[in-house]
Amino acid sequence: MAFDAGTIAARPFRVGLFGIGLAAYWPQFDGLKDKLTGYLGTVEGKLARPGVEVVNLGLVDSVEAGVAAGHDLREADVDIVFLHVTTYALSSTVLPAVRRARVPVVILNLQPVAAMDYAAFNALNDRTRMTGDWLANCGACPVPEIANVFARAGIEVHQVTGVLDGDPVVDGAIESWIEAGRVAHVLEHSRVGVMGHYYNGMLDIQSDLTLQSAAFGTIFEHVEMDELAAIRAALSEDEIAAARSRILAEFDIQEGCDPAEIDRAARTAAALFKLVETRGLGAMAYFFHSVPGHAHEDIIASVILGCSMLTGAGVPVAGEYEIKNAMAMKIMDAFGAGGSFTEYYAMDYTDDVVLMGHDGPGHVAIAEGRTKVRPLEVYHGKVGRGLSVEMSVKQGPVTLLSVIERAGKVSLLVAEGECTAGPILEIGNTNSRYRFPIGARAFTESWNAAGPAHHCAVGIGHVAEKIEKLAKLLKLEVTRVC
Repeated sequence: MAFDAGTIAARPFRVGLFGIGLAAYWPQFDGLKDKLTGYLGTVEGKLARPGVEVVNLGLVDSVEAGVAAGHDLREADVDIVFLHVTTYALSSTVLPAVRRARVPVVILNLQPVAAMDYAAFNALNDRTRMTGDWLANCGACPVPEIANVFARAGIEVHQVTGVLDGDPVVDGAIESWIEAGRVAHVLEHSRVGVMGHYYNGMLDIQSDLTLQSAAFGTIFEHVEMDELAAIRAALSEDEIAAARSRILAEFDIQEGCDPAEIDRAARTAAALFKLVETRGLGAMAYFFHSVPGHAHEDIIASVILGCSMLTGAGVPVAGEYEIKNAMAMKIMDAFGAGGSFTEYYAMDYTDDVVLMGHDGPGHVAIAEGRTKVRPLEVYHGKVGRGLSVEMSVKQGPVTLLSVIERAGKVSLLVAEGECTAGPILEIGNTNSRYRFPIGARAFTESWNAAGPAHHCAVGIGHVAEKIEKLAKLLKLEVTRVC
């Protein structure tokens, strides 16, 4: 089950599209406008996909049309604009549109064929027809002009260059830009709950919520432990039983797990799901100490399974009140990569891998096999005792992401590697072995040098390119280690 933030998250992700041409060409070259309009239709097909609304304004071929397009894009509330350069066109037709739209613009420099048939072209023996055919293939011509004007106007220049059809580089780049724009939209329309307080003494994890809101557009909402406790106390037996059935179905319950502890975890899980639904939360960060014997200690000592279930259902939950990492987890999950809470566990210099994991919640949807539930007599450095999850991330390509606050700015840190098979520490925590193309020593030194907090998010697949494009859309600095 996935959640959204009600009316906030209900806003659709809209992509603006227009092509450019020169009105003076249409009466001179028969069929040119129709041909270029057909190219634009091909691009619209490339942009269209579930969850994306494409607003196609057609060909903009004059200053007046450019001004009108700017108003249309604003009225359509688009999140990103794709500008298809179909032929030579004046930059004066482009600037009014993108300046008023005030959203990121990607220039599509897409030629209809990989190379013109020179012999057939030169054999036409009709200079007017030849010029018309050439104009249908000269989209690259005005791109420097447009890029120059963008740079002088303070508009970021983003480009996709290649062939209109059958070009995997083009298709991959468009996919990355669409996904980056969609994730930026998700972040702008998410509400993140923060519950409890920081883990005392962890200075690196402390966050400036104003900076985070400014960087991502995310809404942060403080949630009281008392509210969760009240929800938990008012649950019906049916609600608790349903949560218990889910736990038994979704987890691999290990020997020694007390049925009473499973019941306690089920009660807390049901309360967490109801809290998230009531508040419309898209992610959460929490930590709480409480005192022995208090109702809040009972909650916080039984929270791990419910938080793992939420994380696997698209509502990432970060422990230790690590708000920055809740954002990293949300970004990874929005890209469809998961995003599990992790930190260094140990180095294996013999196998040249880094062991990484964390106690508490794990992203059960990206686990290698079923996630185990083990009993723990102590939660190291924390209160209480009870059940914990033990899992490894799926073997194969992975991406690590950290959201950094440094010198009053938010930035991103990313690395790609591989989750490999091999022995792990079976201590009732999430734990995996990661190999990086630059080696374990170089990875850790390069990662640390960027100044991240000691937590990060790990997801499956290689999505660093999409994260880099997201950073460009959000105007954030990004460091890629490997």
